[in-house]
Amino acid sequence: MLDKILRFLRKEPGSRQIAKSRLKLVIIQDRTGVDPEIIDVLKEEMLKLLSKYFEINVEGVEVDLHREDESIALVANIPILSMKTRRIQPEEPLQAES
Repeated sequence: MLDKILRFLRKEPGSRQIAKSRLKLVIIQDRTGVDPEIIDVLKEEMLKLLSKYFEINVEGVEVDLHREDESIALVANIPILSMKTRRIQPEEPLQAES
């Protein structure tokens, strides 16, 4: 039963919905001055990092920019299939760039 629910929830969006989402992203990128290539690189880097910890459905990944008033939000929908069980060694903490 759980498998049926998960299959239903993982349903792929139709081409109309994909086109609409892409158009919205292009419009927001144009208004904010964010280069689409930067979004693509950011998406790849996020997937690379998250893939260390999770099995991800790469085809279902969506990364969008949403604008409300004066603020912009990066919204990522990343379907996680399962957690990886390997032990991970902690790395040096990231330092904020000045």
